[in-house]
Amino acid sequence: MTFSAALSQLAQLSVTGVTHNYSIDTVPDVPQRAQLPALLVLPLIPEMQENRMFRDAGKGFETLAFSSGLKSVTYVVTHLLLIAPAGQSKGLRAHVPLLVSVIDAYFTALCANPLLSATLLQPARVRVEPGLYALSGQDYYGCAFRHTWLIQA
Repeated sequence: MTFSAALSQLAQLSVTGVTHNYSIDTVPDVPQRAQLPALLVLPLIPEMQENRMFRDAGKGFETLAFSSGLKSVTYVVTHLLLIAPAGQSKGLRAHVPLLVSVIDAYFTALCANPLLSATLLQPARVRVEPGLYALSGQDYYGCAFRHTWLIQA
């Protein structure tokens, strides 16, 4: 399978409590309140790159044991959950229950399809990073799901 196919499958992950899912070609420049909560597939997030230098770099092309063995590529992708814009009348405390509920629902959905419809060689490793995220100059309460994938080359 391809990286593009895996990204498409991730965008189709149906998570209870999420209003909109955005693929790489439909991500809004600035998500509006009516579009939230939303999940955005983001293989590249310039505003989030400054602390990543060596942290989550993909391993790139790898071969197993023998040159005729299975060839694989490791990818790191962010699936960004945005709950609500920050800095409005409701503070963080008002959004935490929904954030926690959607995080739980996210893993329920991912457990139902751990190989993203057979696009991955093994189930995704996912790191959960709830927090405040800037996108196009706006801060949002949300969670970055940092996926590490192994895909056949």
